[in-house]
Amino acid sequence: MKIGPFELETIERGAGPPILLIHGTNPVSPKAEFLEGLATFGKVIAPSHPGFGNSPLPADFDTMYDFVNLYLAVLDSLEPGTTVIGLSFGGWIAAELAVARPRNLDRLILVDPVGIKPGGREDRDITHFFNTDPNELNQRVWHDVKQRPEGIYGLGWQATISDAMTDQEMISLARNWDTLCLAAWRPHMFNPQLKHWLHRINVPTSVIWGTSDRVVTPDYGRAYAGLIPGARFTEIAAAGHHPELEQPDAFVASVLGFMRETGS
Repeated sequence: MKIGPFELETIERGAGPPILLIHGTNPVSPKAEFLEGLATFGKVIAPSHPGFGNSPLPADFDTMYDFVNLYLAVLDSLEPGTTVIGLSFGGWIAAELAVARPRNLDRLILVDPVGIKPGGREDRDITHFFNTDPNELNQRVWHDVKQRPEGIYGLGWQATISDAMTDQEMISLARNWDTLCLAAWRPHMFNPQLKHWLHRINVPTSVIWGTSDRVVTPDYGRAYAGLIPGARFTEIAAAGHHPELEQPDAFVASVLGFMRETGS
């Protein structure tokens, strides 16, 4: 996908109304089970952010709002009636997009997003992505760490570098981490002002959460949903921070159920 000067590695599946999928700390794997399920409802478009996967990173692209403005341009390039799904870090981008009220946005689905700080100054609302022991992060991310999906895509900081990884996978993982640090190191994974503007979101919104997520807990999710007018909050059992990976069937059922109910 080419948007202005940006070239974005992009996965596409299916046909019909656009479903823009904004990934989290790593791009979505083309092998992810949930992609085919979503593609039964429309055309899934899943770009890799600049600096992630194989998408080039311009030298002066280094803030969260570079990502937000890029995806506003992506939305402008799509048809009216677009559904936006944001995963984790991508959920933060998606929430910022919706606050801006882009003309082509029809529905918003946030999946275990970061981006706000509901607690006080001393409260750790979001587990630190970079400064927490990897073994502890694994426990916080997954409902059952022993059953976590293989590979690096969508798994973010808890992916383990091993002899089984290709050189290209290791390079991609390092690029993803570096770019994430540029965008979200401080404040760590949130915008202090965003919670004051979520009331501007004026499209049907579903907030989906893994019941076992201990990176950002379901209570954090309920607080998030409570700031968005009319938002629906849904928990997915036996899933942590990535319900789309741990429970793809339940995730797809929740997303498609919401889309059917809110279809025009």
